[in-house]
Amino acid sequence: MSQTAPADLSSAVPAFDRPPMIETPRLILRAFRADDVEPFCANMADDDFAVFITKEGRGLSYGESWQRFCSLAGHWVARGYGNFAVEEKASGTFIGHVGPMNPPGWPDFEIGWAIYPAWQGKGYASEAAAAAFRWAHDALGQRETLHMIADENAPSQKVARALGAEPGEIWMPFWPDAKPVRKWRTTWETFVRSPAYARLVGEGAST
Repeated sequence: MSQTAPADLSSAVPAFDRPPMIETPRLILRAFRADDVEPFCANMADDDFAVFITKEGRGLSYGESWQRFCSLAGHWVARGYGNFAVEEKASGTFIGHVGPMNPPGWPDFEIGWAIYPAWQGKGYASEAAAAAFRWAHDALGQRETLHMIADENAPSQKVARALGAEPGEIWMPFWPDAKPVRKWRTTWETFVRSPAYARLVGEGAST
């Protein structure tokens, strides 16, 4: 199946050469660095972690993970926005990635999240995703975003609800052997009434 980019991607939003740095109460959202490659590849090899966030539906080989890392970092060059590396302030540890994406064939602008297993259960995904959506609104003028989530992925559904998202229709990805995912949608109006936004503005976040 041939994929083409949506016509407005290069003209409808401002373009950024690289991610800004965003601080939240507990996290730093920043550009990817060379020293992120090894922990990224190690975590992407975990089948349980990777099952819902890779098109393969499994842990990735080192080479596959390396290509994915470069794709995430390169999205900023191709689209003028993209994922941020997420760093825990207290330890300085790279703990995952979060942010917008809209590659060719994607149904619309999406903000996704992937916090590594050792740092899950702390509310970091919703904190990072809230900061990413606020940045997308302020910098790109984005007033809504999708989150593509499998119906079996209860933890990500919990994050989406914390952002004010509502579940929508099923989307079937275009790659071979794909499994259906649901389009969860967050609007700016529901986001500013959400628990994640309240925590973000209550404790402060800066760029």
